[in-house]
Amino acid sequence: MVGIALALGASFCWGTGDFLGGFSTRRASLWAVIIISQTVGLVGAALVTLGTGHGWPGWHAVWPVVLGGVASVVAISSFYKALAIGTMSIVAPISATNALIPFVAGIAGGERPAALQLAGVALAAAGVLLVAVEPARRDETVGVAALPGEPAVEPDEARSLFLREPSPAVAPATGLAVAVPSAGAPGRPSRAAQRRAMGLALLAAVCIGLVLIGYDATARYDPLWAMLAGRASSATLFALAFLALRPQVRLARSALPFIVTVGILDTAANGLFALATTQGYLSIVSVLGSLYPVVTVLLAFGVLRERIARHQLAGAVATLAGVALIAAG
Repeated sequence: MVGIALALGASFCWGTGDFLGGFSTRRASLWAVIIISQTVGLVGAALVTLGTGHGWPGWHAVWPVVLGGVASVVAISSFYKALAIGTMSIVAPISATNALIPFVAGIAGGERPAALQLAGVALAAAGVLLVAVEPARRDETVGVAALPGEPAVEPDEARSLFLREPSPAVAPATGLAVAVPSAGAPGRPSRAAQRRAMGLALLAAVCIGLVLIGYDATARYDPLWAMLAGRASSATLFALAFLALRPQVRLARSALPFIVTVGILDTAANGLFALATTQGYLSIVSVLGSLYPVVTVLLAFGVLRERIARHQLAGAVATLAGVALIAAG
């Protein structure tokens, strides 16, 4: 039960961070949200880990989560580029399948959840996929993030993530840049673009799954170092990308408290998930940790009064039922 509670806590923190990150992009550029939240998360993780006297466990312990930090940068780049060229209602559900990777890894490693728990896993996973399917929206900007700890954004915001300067035409030719349609261009992506978006969304899902496996591997030695090393890896790479691309940054003072909270929540979620893997099966806690889109949608509904579609409501109910079955098993 401790592992279940920790994993649900991680999911709540990730989902709340996604919501606040998306809310912050109304007052700050996405790059500002990412860089500031990553920095805050890194400082917080260092203070907690080193302040509690946890010594360096060695490279043999931290290399999996360091590689996981690299995978997380690939995941967010792939996910936002997929949003930029594809359809959110297709990209988000594909990306939300990331828990399948650690689930399979856990089963392959000898974990044997009870039959009731497996039924709960299936029900919860189906619920998350329903929640991640975005309905057509207008004048709403929070969106649904399909990656843990990343701001929930709309495709228009994703298009400008890696641009050096705003442009109504085509982005600069950089490895991470994305194309922005000209004003008045049709919003429906071509079949080729949709196929590419689906491939990028699948890549994002695989990478995030590898991140979760990395946390599990390092947490066996020290959960707090899993939190710190993972954040140090991703923060360093994002900083290098920022320096290379030099995008324009917009930041209103009113957004700063929200962005700082995003960094704290994201790092807390990473730590809770790492601890959860030491208290329960990876195959179970990875699924419970992947419920964050439900939290984001419910917060957008409750706080901002954004519309929630019937299939999303059904997905939220199915997710709660799945959690109950997992706990009962």
